[in-house]
Amino acid sequence: MAQSISFILSLLFFFFQLTNGAYNIMNFGAKADGRTDTTRPFLSAWSAACASSQPATILVPRGSYLLGPINFKGPCKNTKITIQIDGTFIAPSNYASLGPSGHWLYFDTVQGVSIYGGTLDGQGKGLWACKAGNQNCPAGAESLTFHNAKDILISGLTSINSQLYHVVINGCQSVMIQGVKIIAPGNSPNTDGIHVQQSRGVTITRTGIKTGDDCISVGPGTMNLWVEQISCGPGHGISIGSLGKHLQEAGVQNVTVKNTVFEGTSNGLRIKSWGRPSYGFVRGVVFQNAIMKNVKNPIIIDQNYCPHNQGCPGQHSGIRISQVKYSNIQGTSATKVAVKFDCSAVNPCKAIGLQDVKLTYQNQPAQSFCKNADGTSGGFVVPPSCL
Repeated sequence: MAQSISFILSLLFFFFQLTNGAYNIMNFGAKADGRTDTTRPFLSAWSAACASSQPATILVPRGSYLLGPINFKGPCKNTKITIQIDGTFIAPSNYASLGPSGHWLYFDTVQGVSIYGGTLDGQGKGLWACKAGNQNCPAGAESLTFHNAKDILISGLTSINSQLYHVVINGCQSVMIQGVKIIAPGNSPNTDGIHVQQSRGVTITRTGIKTGDDCISVGPGTMNLWVEQISCGPGHGISIGSLGKHLQEAGVQNVTVKNTVFEGTSNGLRIKSWGRPSYGFVRGVVFQNAIMKNVKNPIIIDQNYCPHNQGCPGQHSGIRISQVKYSNIQGTSATKVAVKFDCSAVNPCKAIGLQDVKLTYQNQPAQSFCKNADGTSGGFVVPPSCL
């Protein structure tokens, strides 16, 4: 009798959640044991929320959930879906099982999706070891991707040990990323923290990133990007680029990066393009209020990027870089040359500005290097500007 009452109460609670727009993945068959595949229950909860005529919330209780590759497909009837994650999603330990798509959690053509809290564990160590051994390895998977999406919020999420990029924003509009933590070893390959491309109106704030590649990377077609209160290290810094890999690329415009701290990174504030005659541009960039702690290249523009010297030796970048301002950049460089502008001979960097820069190397003023760059400096500038 007691079991029957318990079952009826559970059933009533389930229907109460449905009628109030709340969908608990446990009610769709998920188990928080870290071993049972949760892919189908999570998709079922998504389908119910997506089809709802009112705002809906998908609930992920505490615990660990094994999750395979999953595609959250839109557009939805409901344009306000909240995913509240109190637990941890774990990728399969067999890195090849994520399939050829290159994605783990993939949101496609959705609007009004908010993700709060939770942890994504990409379990990338196996794949990194495979790549380090030069074995026949799959490319790997991005942990969280939003494609062709609008009005997106990611708040309080933690991403660890992604196989590839942790968070990717591609072809999106109006995205807010706040209070996120990204963690991977400094030697983990291609594990960019947050990658933005072909997107407008993206804000990234109050985020700590420790990873093996760029903390934040900015790709072609990015406009109106705001980055603030970021700590980076280990990692490769905050990078616009690499650009110019393809012959025709959309430009990067109106990017603001302010109130950042870089510690032990290979780069600080970087713009890089392939040494190829591609078409594209970077303009309207502001780097403001940055602290460098033992950073190898605190300020760098590199238009001669040519990894492995393949497909680009002897060529000149066609990316036009202009209207880039560095203001209040201070700290220590791990190399003598703290400011390096290595620009294209065909498309020199124009309107580069340095204002109140103080970078030292081993308690001495660092050095600067300029090639095919033109601009101005003001206030105190150490090392002395070569513009």
